[in-house]
Amino acid sequence: MNETTEPKTVAPEEAHKPAIQSAIPPEDLARLTDDIVAALKTVYDPEIPADIYELGLIYKVDIADDRSVAVNMTLTSPNCPAAIELPNMVENAVASVQGVGPVKVAVVFDPPWDQSRMSEEARLALNLW
Repeated sequence: MNETTEPKTVAPEEAHKPAIQSAIPPEDLARLTDDIVAALKTVYDPEIPADIYELGLIYKVDIADDRSVAVNMTLTSPNCPAAIELPNMVENAVASVQGVGPVKVAVVFDPPWDQSRMSEEARLALNLW
């Protein structure tokens, strides 16, 4: 990739920090980031009453200068019954954000997911205190 199409990584814990040296204007990048996070929060694991973002299943979101988006996500376990449908749900949710180009979702298992990745909101929803 050349410098103008290099993806800009937006990790969940840095979701509100603009990427450095993006061809996307900072205010547009901030809006895209906020809208993508909001879209991710609409996706729920069918077996767990918390959204996948708060569960800590989203590991990385890269927004390239051409507005294509690459998402790395994981599952609560490699044998998750929703393994086929969750990535499609994530792709559709992110693709629904106005101004987003093509979306690719990769399921990764490194590092493995554990409950420490969950937000306080998810812990409260699941009564895991």
